[in-house]
Amino acid sequence: MDFLKDRRIILGGGAALALVAGLGIAVALMSGHDKKPAEDPPASRAGLIVETGRADDTKLDPARPLRCFVGGAFVGEITLAECAKKNGVATGALDVGVDETGALAAADQAGMVLTPLPPTPTDTAPLVTTPTATTTPATPSSASANAPLAACWRYAGNEWRRLPGDITLNACAQQLFGGRCEKPGGATYGRWGEETLRLVPGRVEISSDNRSFHTAFEQAANCSIPNVG
Repeated sequence: MDFLKDRRIILGGGAALALVAGLGIAVALMSGHDKKPAEDPPASRAGLIVETGRADDTKLDPARPLRCFVGGAFVGEITLAECAKKNGVATGALDVGVDETGALAAADQAGMVLTPLPPTPTDTAPLVTTPTATTTPATPSSASANAPLAACWRYAGNEWRRLPGDITLNACAQQLFGGRCEKPGGATYGRWGEETLRLVPGRVEISSDNRSFHTAFEQAANCSIPNVG
């Protein structure tokens, strides 16, 4: 009897060992699923690139409503064709840009309520200018000789035209606005590199985001722009 009792103890101990071994195998299998794969996922290997931006800033859907201005007054959100009809002009005669709220808008002409959109890569036609009686060509100084250079653009007639060569900010402002007096409530636009320039009564303003402007140059009494480096 003692022999049988000892045998049951031995058998019971073997069953316990088998149970513990089974639990160990199960834990090992479960932990294997939590391990990070040896290789990166396919998306990482492919070099996934996410691009952000506002494509609608330069591409306009004719059926898309936009803020419409007539004579400087906001008249509602309507299509470009409807806005042109309210302004009494052809669709292509409207200026399209952003208003003071940052929304896409259209008006009979760019002004204080509308900033034209930046030029696109297709706007490459150069604008050749000649000095006039009211525009004095800038004389480079020792300071301006080392100033940054960039493309200078004039906005008129609902289109951007680039002036020849790359010039300084001051030279660009003088060529675009020197000797020009802007009427109250009006604005004339230009570009220097990635910056938007705006002539308003008494000063030239500049903006890096095409929306928020600050003074770049003050105009003299005769509407000339000082030659600075």
